[in-house]
Amino acid sequence: MACAVSLVSCAAGPAAEPDSDADDQILQIRPLPAAQRPSALPDDESRLIADLLFAGLQALDADRLLTPVDDSAHGRFQRVLAYDPGNEIALQGLQDIVLRYVELAKDASRQGQFEEAAGFLDRARFVDNTHPAIVAAAAVLENERASGDLFFVLDGNELRKKTAEIQQEISMVARQARDHEAFFLITAPSDDLARWIFGVMRAAVPGYRLRGNIELAGRSGVRLRLPRTDD
Repeated sequence: MACAVSLVSCAAGPAAEPDSDADDQILQIRPLPAAQRPSALPDDESRLIADLLFAGLQALDADRLLTPVDDSAHGRFQRVLAYDPGNEIALQGLQDIVLRYVELAKDASRQGQFEEAAGFLDRARFVDNTHPAIVAAAAVLENERASGDLFFVLDGNELRKKTAEIQQEISMVARQARDHEAFFLITAPSDDLARWIFGVMRAAVPGYRLRGNIELAGRSGVRLRLPRTDD
């Protein structure tokens, strides 16, 4: 087969030596370095995986962990793994779902929401029942159940309105703290609200020095840690 441009002979034999006068006219063709070669566009499956991962991470940040089914972090990551079983981001995403449920279970346990805590752990097991963090969180739940402490859940709407009813409830909690010489733990979504609860408690027991702490949490409540007695 003849070549249109005689850069290199197309014959099977050795290439002809070019005339010395034509050296400067010879084109030098070199392969383009790999880094400069245009990369192939991702195929439809790769784009779908990328979209699912992005949606899954968004759902994780928004605590849409298992529900709604069609817009949950778990559902998105599982779909990715159906296409790519070894996808590290999706596998880590499932672990993060478990850890988030464990965190929610521990918070609920500390606030006396024992049934809710158990439900969070059941959801964590649904995602990965072999995760070691679940065992530790279950132990926390059982310890809190057996603590004998008093737990009071405060209605968020009543707190925002600072109604007379909620103030009476908080005052009752303060009197129990005094009577039991209990150490209190106030939980609330904001520092201002937590301090307001403490102010109501302090006003309810004039002359008594309440001892306790404040902690930010999604729900509002007061835990009274009762003095431990030796058996």
